[in-house]
Amino acid sequence: MAQTDSILTFNVRRREPELITPASPTPRELKRLSDIDDQEGLRIHISAIYFYRPSANMQNKDPVSVIREALAKVLVFYYPFAGRLKEGPGRKLMVDCTGEGVLFTEADADVTLKQFGDALQPPFPCIEELLYVAPGSGGILNTPLLLIQVTRLLCGGFIVALRSNHTMADGSGIIQFFTALGEMARGASKPSKLPMWQRELLFARDPPRVTCTHNEYAEVEDTKGTIIPLDDMAQRSFFIGRAEVSALRRLVPPHLQKCSTFEVLTACLWRCRTISLQPDPEEEMRLMIPVSAHGRFSPPLLPVGYYGVSFALPVAISTARDLSTKPLSHALELVMKAKSHVTEEYMRSLADLMVTKGRPHYTDVNCYAVSDITRLGVNAVDYGWGKPLYGGPTKADVATYYIPFKNKKGETGIVLPVCLPSAAMDKFATELNNMLAHDNKLRQQISKL
Repeated sequence: MAQTDSILTFNVRRREPELITPASPTPRELKRLSDIDDQEGLRIHISAIYFYRPSANMQNKDPVSVIREALAKVLVFYYPFAGRLKEGPGRKLMVDCTGEGVLFTEADADVTLKQFGDALQPPFPCIEELLYVAPGSGGILNTPLLLIQVTRLLCGGFIVALRSNHTMADGSGIIQFFTALGEMARGASKPSKLPMWQRELLFARDPPRVTCTHNEYAEVEDTKGTIIPLDDMAQRSFFIGRAEVSALRRLVPPHLQKCSTFEVLTACLWRCRTISLQPDPEEEMRLMIPVSAHGRFSPPLLPVGYYGVSFALPVAISTARDLSTKPLSHALELVMKAKSHVTEEYMRSLADLMVTKGRPHYTDVNCYAVSDITRLGVNAVDYGWGKPLYGGPTKADVATYYIPFKNKKGETGIVLPVCLPSAAMDKFATELNNMLAHDNKLRQQISKL
């Protein structure tokens, strides 16, 4: 039995999970992950969920059967996903391409899409029912690298939920895989973008040499218990449309007007979050920003079709006092500067750091991560029933994702799932609303910049 925030309850009936193997023989080999894939902080699973409407053109098609068959076909091209991770000397991760398959679950729920409400957005508290994690499949090593559950709904719509091993692919790589899965489901004989392994492109140099400062991996002692406990957390999503972005941009001084929407909004969130948490004014607050290497360098560092982890995690650092009391421009300049650090040399230095420091975990003391997934195509994966009503993360966590979204008024924008201690959430919402205000108070704030 699943229950949502609006007291919606429904039953989900699942068949036993099955392993889907590649539709034809694939190479049996060991493939090493890159030294950027292979870092301690990425030895986790990431999940996503997609809601699909019924389609008059697909009335005689079963989404479970269509996706199951397409999955076997796409695994011929992405055969490492059908293998299992193991460790080599020094805990080095590699894929044993065994062809054992990915875990697939067929399910039915006695609920319609309409019952989920007008605006599908995180959190989805029913995720445990819609994404079944089979016993023994929760580890990182020697377990399926991908879990998929397809749940039929009473209305003819369906839900696709997934969980993937983060060391195998980042968000861009996972979307590339599922875009290819959608193409195969619609009848393609091969993906339009062929997968490229080539993880050696992000191996450490020989000899390794750390040439850049990587504050994201600094050893920071949590002397004041500032790592946020996760036992009393509130989740809420916020919609940001054109009007809100315009209001926020009015707070930007002339010399920073070239900032992107991501940069100004991220600065705003970092500031509001800090104020809501009320840390010691002298505490250093960290903002971690995933910056992808795809399309960032000339000539390109990575080929089209590369689906491994391809981002760095530069951090912006400020005291809580400065973030809370200085104008938005203070946080904005730090965000822009942190992003600018990611050069090709920075990526090389990062790979070298992983090897020389034993693949350290990024610091999570006073750390907040913000990731823009609006350009990844999360809302475009099509199995023949059209684009999803919602595609993206299942819930908020210590990171905030920028997810493309259309609200019930038909306005396009982004939705921001935020997770904070319950005591801080209302203050965060108040601070954010004040910064996005369209009244005289806003103009007074601007005049002080």
